[in-house]
Amino acid sequence: MSMSVGSDSGDDEPMVEMNTTPLIDVMLVLLIMFIVTIPIMTHAVKLDMPRTDVPPPPDAIKPEVIDIEIDFDGTIVWNGTVVPSLEVLESYFRQESQKDPQPELHLRPDARARYDVVAKVLAAAQRNRMQKIGFVNTAEFRDE
Repeated sequence: MSMSVGSDSGDDEPMVEMNTTPLIDVMLVLLIMFIVTIPIMTHAVKLDMPRTDVPPPPDAIKPEVIDIEIDFDGTIVWNGTVVPSLEVLESYFRQESQKDPQPELHLRPDARARYDVVAKVLAAAQRNRMQKIGFVNTAEFRDE
């Protein structure tokens, strides 16, 4: 590379030559980036896409839904019927856990319900091997 410090002719003309050193540096960096990333881009991931010539599977049997509500005073309601005690609730869970497909439990505790009552209901469901348990309408518990 050559560089001129001054001109011998004494002309006050502007320098017309472009400084290509930064341009070459940028091009080398880009070349290295492409060399590094091209092997990554050529890596193929095998995806098993669904076939269009196969008919869709028949609709699965939707499980029964059991609504369990827990009121603020600890009252447990099973599909609209008040449950007198936790022992009766356990017997309901035992009966329902034997069904195939197993019913879904939709637990709807009141915002003012005591935590220990909700925990006891969940523990009873777990002891009796209920698999599908979910909380419903918990938007009232969010802090806004």
